[in-house]
Amino acid sequence: MSTLRAWRGPVLMIVGLLSAWQALYWITGDIALRSPADTIRHSWALFQRPAMWPHIRETATAFSAAIVIAVTLGMSVGLTLGFSRLAGQVFEPMLVALYSVPKVTLYPILLLMFGLGISAKIAFGALHGFIPIALFTINAVRNVRPILIKTGRVLNYDTSDLVWRILIPAALPEIFSGIRIGLALTMIGTVLGEMFASQRGLGYLLMNAIGLHDVDLIMSITFVLIVFAAVVSSILLAIDRRLHRRV
Repeated sequence: MSTLRAWRGPVLMIVGLLSAWQALYWITGDIALRSPADTIRHSWALFQRPAMWPHIRETATAFSAAIVIAVTLGMSVGLTLGFSRLAGQVFEPMLVALYSVPKVTLYPILLLMFGLGISAKIAFGALHGFIPIALFTINAVRNVRPILIKTGRVLNYDTSDLVWRILIPAALPEIFSGIRIGLALTMIGTVLGEMFASQRGLGYLLMNAIGLHDVDLIMSITFVLIVFAAVVSSILLAIDRRLHRRV
């Protein structure tokens, strides 16, 4: 019975979204949209094309590298600034200011630094994701109970032991919340990077489809990206809730 309750919300949400999508399709027609059934059918056919898989692999490779960089850099910066009060007071406002800047304005600089290859897409994706991860990590470390830090010092832990044995386990639920948000933003940044300056990837295909007004391809790629983001976010949200229940 509890399992049914757990699934009832997601199922109702999916049914509601599909119903709204179908109703919007009836209103706008084929000029701007495709029906859910047509989009699912075209998406399935799209995955049967061999020419599609190099683009999927390109996006998957860029996104994977970007999220690894974003998590590693975000946690490292967040732990450093959260643990050092002076460093946090100096550099946290800079992170917040950088986060408020539209990232698209920074993309030409990244192109000059990394060129038109996959490196620019990885950097653009990581830039979107690492700042929220860093900010969540800073707050998570600051919210660790002082008694835990004092206990580590009584046990003569050095800085690395203090971080790995006390700070990270105690702050992990909040850090993971930042990772969950950072992952979604990293994916957005990676796809945007492919849309603006790339010769391969789902973002590149999406931009070409927009230029050719290929509604089938636009809807299919958008649908695939949304489904992927929804599945990954649901898994991470379930882990996030479990971590918070343990606190």
